[in-house]
Amino acid sequence: MTWATIVKNHPEANFLQSPEYGKMNEILGDKVIVEDFDGKGWAQMIVRDAKRGRYLEIPCGPLIDWDDKKLTKKVFAKISEIAEKEKCVFVRVRPQLLANRKNLQILADLGMKKSPMHLAAEHTVVIDLTKTEEELLSNMRRQTRYEVRRADKLGITVEKSRDKAIFEEFHKVQSETAKRQNFVPPDLKTLLAEREAFGDNIDIYIAKTAEGEAVAYGLIIHDKHEGDYYEAASTALNRKLPGAYALLWRAMRDLKADSCKRFNLWGIAPAGQPNHRYAGVTTFKTGFSSDVVEYVPAHDLVISKIGYLKDYIVETARKKRRHL
Repeated sequence: MTWATIVKNHPEANFLQSPEYGKMNEILGDKVIVEDFDGKGWAQMIVRDAKRGRYLEIPCGPLIDWDDKKLTKKVFAKISEIAEKEKCVFVRVRPQLLANRKNLQILADLGMKKSPMHLAAEHTVVIDLTKTEEELLSNMRRQTRYEVRRADKLGITVEKSRDKAIFEEFHKVQSETAKRQNFVPPDLKTLLAEREAFGDNIDIYIAKTAEGEAVAYGLIIHDKHEGDYYEAASTALNRKLPGAYALLWRAMRDLKADSCKRFNLWGIAPAGQPNHRYAGVTTFKTGFSSDVVEYVPAHDLVISKIGYLKDYIVETARKKRRHL
């Protein structure tokens, strides 16, 4: 089954189930397993060798008809078989299912339990790029529109590149951003693997002052149906200049011009959690659209009860420490 066919059959699919993402993980030395369920579904699985125990990861998948109980049982029987063969302690999935009682029950009926850690962005903003530019602007919060227009008046420009030197520059600035904002950034090896695997479907956008000083950076992964604001970084100038606003507005227009259907801003804090790690960027991202999407949280299918208990304790403590 080709990726084009999968996307046609499963429009909810994103890059985490794409062949490019599989290639990126293989470059980094992880084992990738792809299963085509007789043309009725798709699952790209990554074997993760963590110190706390090996596990099988299925981000934003599997891509199946979740209302077909017979199919879902067959799919997860096969996934369990693969996990056991790979000597995995558990399987971690975060399906592209909206968070509601029905979908949570589907996962429970398959014997899964809520994971102590997240997998991919469970809460996010997804912008409909089929709307006109005027509609996109009108859907923004008033302050966001003001900052977008202020950026233009200040002469802030936005350029994009996929050169290796830009990825290295982005890594350096993001490392500095991470120290200020207390998060764990990807290492340079991972960024360069993404660059190699995604090729023409990945860009780093850079917002600059009229004098050419860098203000904000954004790593965008994209194809014809979805763009993802996957990573970001900024300099001290971004605290007083609307560089990030200019960057996202330029990315939105570029994606729309390329016939991309939606733009996933990739990660906001859950409602009512002011101490969450993403709380700081939530106001910024929701200013571009109120279309907040909540997916079911990551769930685990336990293969080894003893091994999983150790993992559960470690990850629960880590979640509290990182304010997730």
